[in-house]
Amino acid sequence: MTARPVWLTVLLLGCCATLIVTFILLGNWQMRRLAWKTDLIETVESRAFGEPVDLPERFEPDAHSYLRVRAVGQFEMDKPVLIKAVTGLGPGYWLMMPLLAEGRIIWVNRGFVPAQAQDPAGWALPDLPVTGLLRPSEPAGTLLERNDPGAGRWVSRDVEALSEAVGLGETAPYFIDADHNADETAWPRGGLTQLSFRNTHLSYALTWYAMALLLFGAVAYLTISRLRR
Repeated sequence: MTARPVWLTVLLLGCCATLIVTFILLGNWQMRRLAWKTDLIETVESRAFGEPVDLPERFEPDAHSYLRVRAVGQFEMDKPVLIKAVTGLGPGYWLMMPLLAEGRIIWVNRGFVPAQAQDPAGWALPDLPVTGLLRPSEPAGTLLERNDPGAGRWVSRDVEALSEAVGLGETAPYFIDADHNADETAWPRGGLTQLSFRNTHLSYALTWYAMALLLFGAVAYLTISRLRR
C-alpha cells in the first residue's frame, strides 16, 4: 500500500483543527446569545406587565425598551402611515400615527390592520391617554427590504424617516406599541407586541460543543492508531 504523503496528512489535520475551532466558536456565540436572550426575557417580564408610568425625560434603549408607559396628547389623524407587517393574525400592516404630546412628537403603533381594512373610515378612534410599551426606532428597514418613503413603501418603524415623510419636526427616538382597548373585533388591533421569546440557544451551544468534542476524539483516535501502525 502506498503511504499517504505527509503534506496530505498535515492538510487533513489542519482542516479538522479548523473545524474544531469553528465549532467551539459557534458554541461560544450561542452562549452569548443565551445570555442576551435571558436578559431580554427578564427585562420584558420586569417592565412590560407593570402599571403604566410617565414617559422618560431621556430615552435609553437598554433601560426603557418594553417599559409600559402612558402618554396624553393629540393625534395627527390626517398623517397615518401603514407599515408592512406579518403577525399571528396574518399579513397586513402596522398603523403608525403621530401623537403631539408634552411638546414632542411621539409615533404610536396603534396596532395591526389586515390588507382588506386599509380604509381609515373603518378604523376605531384612538383612546387617550395612550398606554403601551416603549420600543426603539427601527431605522432603514429590515434585513431583506428597505424603506422607500418616496414610493410610500414602509417595512420598518423608522420614526425619524416617518416624521420627515409627513412633514413633522423633531421626533422622539422611540414609538409606543399601544394596548388594544377597543372592541375585540375592531381595527386596528393593538397589544400584539411579542412578549414571549423562544430560547433554544443552550441546546444549540451544546450541539456545537458536542460536534467539536466528537471530531477531536475521532482525529485523536485515528492519529494514535496510525502512529501505532
